[in-house]
Amino acid sequence: MNKRIVLSSDHAAIALRQQIAKHIEAKGWEAVDIGPTTPESTHYPLHGQAAAEKVASGDCRFGIILCGTGQGIMMAANKVKGIRCGVCADEFSARMIRAHNDAQILSIGERVVGPGLALAIVDAFLETEFEGGRHGTRVDMIKAMEA
Repeated sequence: MNKRIVLSSDHAAIALRQQIAKHIEAKGWEAVDIGPTTPESTHYPLHGQAAAEKVASGDCRFGIILCGTGQGIMMAANKVKGIRCGVCADEFSARMIRAHNDAQILSIGERVVGPGLALAIVDAFLETEFEGGRHGTRVDMIKAMEA
């Protein structure tokens, strides 16, 4: 199984992104951190797109993206064909976007959740498998909308 996870953020979430990278590496995943690394203002749509393209291409199994709220970068990632990304501020939602939506990318708002909760959300996302069944039918419906 591909154990690579791409991480990206805008300038608002660099420290939390780097903390998440260390956390997932300690759990046996390979963190592919594509930046940015400096605090100058940057544009979250570009970072969401870049991360989503790494997942869509198969280079990375999952993605974790961050911005101030998690919303804008999530919207950009979802514009990449084949990507299902959800923003989560709680563990339950992180489990559900994997179990019911087969989401490949998790988005987190650095200004919304603290580091402890963010790591718990990441764990919930990574530890949950897609359930398939009726949820598979619904994911297929989402995929059909991309055409």
